[in-house]
Amino acid sequence: MDFTFTEEQQAAVEAAKAVFKDVTPDAVPSPALTPGAVAEDLDRPLWSRLAAADLLGLTLAPEHGGAGLDPVALCLVLRESARVLARVPLLETSAVALTVERYAHPRTTAGLLPRIARGELVLTAASHGRTGHEPADRAVTARRDQAGWILDGVQTAVPWAHGADLIAVPAHTAEGRTVLALLPRTHDGLGLTAQYSTNGELLAELHLDEVRLDETDVIDADGAWERLRDILTTGTCALALGLGEAVLAMTSQYTGKREQFGHPVATFQAVAVQAADRYIDLRAMEATLWQAAWRLGGEAGGPLPAAGDVAVAKIWASEGVRRVVQTAQHLHGGFGADTDYPLHRYHAWAKHLELSLGPAAAHEEALGDLLAAHPLG
Repeated sequence: MDFTFTEEQQAAVEAAKAVFKDVTPDAVPSPALTPGAVAEDLDRPLWSRLAAADLLGLTLAPEHGGAGLDPVALCLVLRESARVLARVPLLETSAVALTVERYAHPRTTAGLLPRIARGELVLTAASHGRTGHEPADRAVTARRDQAGWILDGVQTAVPWAHGADLIAVPAHTAEGRTVLALLPRTHDGLGLTAQYSTNGELLAELHLDEVRLDETDVIDADGAWERLRDILTTGTCALALGLGEAVLAMTSQYTGKREQFGHPVATFQAVAVQAADRYIDLRAMEATLWQAAWRLGGEAGGPLPAAGDVAVAKIWASEGVRRVVQTAQHLHGGFGADTDYPLHRYHAWAKHLELSLGPAAAHEEALGDLLAAHPLG
C-alpha cells in the first residue's frame, strides 16, 4: 500500500499551517470560567483567511471556484485546525457543500457553491437528532403539498447554527425516505434555543413548526443524507486525531522538562509506557481515518460499504481521543486543571468530540450489522 499523500494534498496542508500558525487556543475565555458561551460567533477573521487561502472550496469542483480535491485533503486540513482549536465550521460547511454539489438541483449548486468557496456563506448541519441518541433523520418530518415542502420537528446540539446562513436538516417522509433540507437560519417557523457544549461553544436546539421550503431548497435524492453523515463523522475523526496529536506533543514537552529525583519524569518507565500506549492509539486513529476518507473519495470498493470503514474510524477516534487526554491529564498532574495552561481547553474539546461521535459500543454494533449483511467470502 502507498500511504504517500499527493502533492496537491500536501500543498493543502502547508496552506492550512500558514493560516493556522497565528491561532492561539486561548483566544476566547476559558470554558471552565465562563457560565455561558465563550463567544457568540465563530472566528470571522480566521474564516476570511481560510477563504483567501482557497481552503473553503478545497473539495469543490473548479467550475464552482474550488480546488477539486478529495475528502482526504479535507481531513488533512481539519487535523491542522484541531491542533490549534480553530473556532470555525470548516467541517460542517465543507461537508454540506460536498453534498450539495453531488445531489442538489443545478440551480441550487450554481447559487451556493461559488459563494461558499469565497467565504460569503457559512453552513452547518443538524446531525444529532432530538436527543443525541437517535437517528437524526427521524427527528424531523417532511411532507409535500402543492407549494413545496413542510417540515416539523426538533434537532438538538447543532453547532454554529446561530452564525450560519444555511442549516442542512435531514427529515423523513411518510413513505420512509430521507430528504435533506437547506434551511435559512432566519425563516418563518424556525426557532433557535441556545445550548452550550462542553468546550463552551454556542450550540442550538432547532424547533421547526410548519417550516415551508421551495422544491429547490430540499434535496430529495437517495444517499444524500448518508453521504453528509459519513463526511461529518469522518471529519470529526480527523479533528480528534489532530487534537490528540497536539495533546501528546504537549505532554512530551512537559514530561521532558518536569524533574523528579533529579531526572526528567519522561525517563521513568511508567511514564514512558503510558505515553507509548497513547502514541499507538493515535497511529490506529490515523490509519483508520485515512481508510475511511479514502473510501469516501470513491477510489475503491471493498467487501463492506464505506460505512464499515467509517464505523471502524469512529470506534478508534471516540475511544482514542478520550484515552489520550486522560493520560495527558494524569502525566501533567495539577497543571492539567490549571486554567492558565491550555491543556484544560483541549480536554473540554476532546469531550465534545467524543460526545459528538458517540460511544464505541454503538459503532461496534453497527459494524456487526454490516458484517452480517455482507458476509466476507
